[in-house]
Amino acid sequence: MELNNLVKAAIFSALAIGLGYAFLFVPNIEFITVIVFISGLTLGIKTGMIVGGSSMFIFSAMNPIGSGLIFPPLLIGQVLSMLLIGMIGGLIKPLFNANHHHRFQAILAGLCGLGCALLYDISTTIAYPISVGYGFKQTIGYAISGILFTFIHQISNVIIFSIVVPKYLKINS
Repeated sequence: MELNNLVKAAIFSALAIGLGYAFLFVPNIEFITVIVFISGLTLGIKTGMIVGGSSMFIFSAMNPIGSGLIFPPLLIGQVLSMLLIGMIGGLIKPLFNANHHHRFQAILAGLCGLGCALLYDISTTIAYPISVGYGFKQTIGYAISGILFTFIHQISNVIIFSIVVPKYLKINS
């Protein structure tokens, strides 16, 4: 990795971690996902994955509310999700053409935000029931019990992605 991209990756990671802690006490409103996604858009699949995995590991492992190191299955789910979100950012890059209208970019970004939130929420929601041996019905019950928080996370990600990604692309085009 060339030095310029290494510095950009470090900035994206610092921004993701810093914004994660800044919004720590706001339930299900977070900016880590959009920063990781944008890092993939900007730096490509491989570097987006590195930013995603390392940022989430540091954020979760050093979380003052509760370290992810205490519950490894959840930490693994979080890190793998962010690896994939960084990868998705790199894969989706060709769809965010500078010639597309701002409204199209906002809709596409919102759909990406929804997809990324679903990926993250599904992997973290099933990490606990699977690790403790819950059956299918218990796992579904567990998922349903948190559906309101999941819904808030998904809607907030749609809004955040719809605003942040097109503005970022406009500034960096």
